[in-house]
Amino acid sequence: MQDQKANKYDGNGIYQLVCPACNKKYNGQTGRPFRLRFREHYNDYKHANNRSKFAQHVIDEGHSFGPMNDVMKIVHFAEKGRMLDTLERFYIYRVTKYGNQINDKLTIQSNPIFEALVQNNPYKGPPLYT
Repeated sequence: MQDQKANKYDGNGIYQLVCPACNKKYNGQTGRPFRLRFREHYNDYKHANNRSKFAQHVIDEGHSFGPMNDVMKIVHFAEKGRMLDTLERFYIYRVTKYGNQINDKLTIQSNPIFEALVQNNPYKGPPLYT
């Protein structure tokens, strides 16, 4: 874990992009280095592509993008697979419940396990590694 913290953007797993202007959050997953995924979101912003929900939010709202160290938070280190898919759904679900997400709201379905975790967690943010 110490190695991952020292080079956190070289790892992969669940990340969160936080809009510097309004603090809304986008949660995503990647099996590639976090820094590469950040660059893809940034390029979508720079070239006004409609592939990144985060970039689209920043463009639509007239907000600034911000540097990786300020915008990207590492939520959970994990390898690609079913566990990573489930973790991503949970983090999107949690931010949606707090009304602060940029992800597509239509992808969130009711989940009693996620709901119990959200209700019993006094800390409203993800356990960030940053």
